Amino acid sequence: MNKVKILNLEIDNFSKVEFLENLESGVVFTPNVDHLMKLQKDAEFVQAYSISNYKVCDSQILLLAARLLGTPLCEKISGSDLLPAFYNYHRQNENIKIFLLGAGVGIAMQAQQNINRKIGRNIVIGSYSPTYGFENNVLECQQIVEMINNSGATVLVIGVGAPKQEKWIYKYKEQLRHIKIFMALGATIDFEAGNMKRAPKWISQTGFEWLFRLLCEPKRLWKRYLIEDIPFLFLILKQKFNWYLKKYYLKKILKDSQIYHFLKKSGI
Repeated sequence: MNKVKILNLEIDNFSKVEFLENLESGVVFTPNVDHLMKLQKDAEFVQAYSISNYKVCDSQILLLAARLLGTPLCEKISGSDLLPAFYNYHRQNENIKIFLLGAGVGIAMQAQQNINRKIGRNIVIGSYSPTYGFENNVLECQQIVEMINNSGATVLVIGVGAPKQEKWIYKYKEQLRHIKIFMALGATIDFEAGNMKRAPKWISQTGFEWLFRLLCEPKRLWKRYLIEDIPFLFLILKQKFNWYLKKYYLKKILKDSQIYHFLKKSGI
């Protein structure tokens, strides 16, 4: 499988069709610019990413960056496109049973009903909208684990935002005994419920979906897009001219973590 390295992350380079044909099990993350920037400084996020089997591009800007680096990605596979493609691909596959975890009160349930109505069978067999800050509530997290285990689901779609959703999978993956496919898909559950409007296709294709989302949710997203993600361009230029050192950044952010000591002991 071909991979394209952008900063300290290797992204899988295949089409959506190829991906669906090969996806039988594993952990799926959908990196975008915000993920790449968080991976420069968040050691726990790096740990979470270490268990992902598939990293598929969820950003037109990453496509442009890969092209600038001379290693083009063949297609953008956003979470909001991946989920409908996935459940349509498996509409006749009785082994695929999806649990939706995320979004606000009642929204995951609405998404469940919408998807099942479109497919014509109960491909989504369970859903839960967690409380705010649930990831720090051990009791609620254990209740969620039991709920998923008792549902009979084989696929977990979690949409609570990065890096929360990826870290939650990292922490609880081994307790989810029947789940074969884990997908961290951000706002996709909101889109499926009709709770949030997607950017028009032409905006997404021109790389301005971030601006559309910023205009829709300025209070929540202004800091991410206008402050935290801006340095991405400079880091890409560093990589272009071989000034970006993956090992340096990894060791810098993991300096006080167990991963750093493992790397040091291993001579990496």
